[in-house]
Amino acid sequence: MTAAAPPGHPAPAPDPQDTLLLLVRHGATPTTGMVLPGHAPGLHLSDRGRDQAARVAERLDGLPLDGLYSSPLERARETAAPTAARRGLEVREHAGLIECDFGDWTGAALADLAVLPQWQTVQHNPSAFRFPNGESFVQMQARVVGALEALCAANPGGVVVCFSHADPIKAALAHALGTHLDLFQRIAVSPGSVSAISFVAGRAPAVLLVNSTAEPLSGLRVP
Repeated sequence: MTAAAPPGHPAPAPDPQDTLLLLVRHGATPTTGMVLPGHAPGLHLSDRGRDQAARVAERLDGLPLDGLYSSPLERARETAAPTAARRGLEVREHAGLIECDFGDWTGAALADLAVLPQWQTVQHNPSAFRFPNGESFVQMQARVVGALEALCAANPGGVVVCFSHADPIKAALAHALGTHLDLFQRIAVSPGSVSAISFVAGRAPAVLLVNSTAEPLSGLRVP
């Protein structure tokens, strides 16, 4: 509620409506937690992942949605599908939401990567690492942050759901929190989880939720 202005003073401008971005990690796949799938095509949700996607759609009930956007990869689009069907909305692919390009490490088993000296850099100094013939973490963060800024500009004051991947979401959250990229691995983003960032022009973003997997989401936007 806007306070009444003192006599002789103009009324204060109402607070601008924030743009609410919900960042959804795709549901589980048969290889989640075992390999780095990267941009490789043909990876689909497991039964558990499909259940997680359906749960996301249910949790969004009661929340007005202005747009659904997805990484072009199948596992993200399949996670978006139940929400699109439930709400009668089109899912638009956005390349800025795609998984990090792991280059030569695409498809590698995490157990094999964990013994490499470079893995310590990935975990503790990611800002200095670039995947061989792939993307750097700095490039990935700049890409996803730019994509989210563009979606905010395209949907001012709206509620936008973005279906993406763990590392891009963690990097976006670190940026919104003002946390150095070297600490982004400390943020947990589970399959099928929802994180929320509120954007108001001219202000720092506000992180409202991180790695939420249970509660209804309608309370994020009070009528």
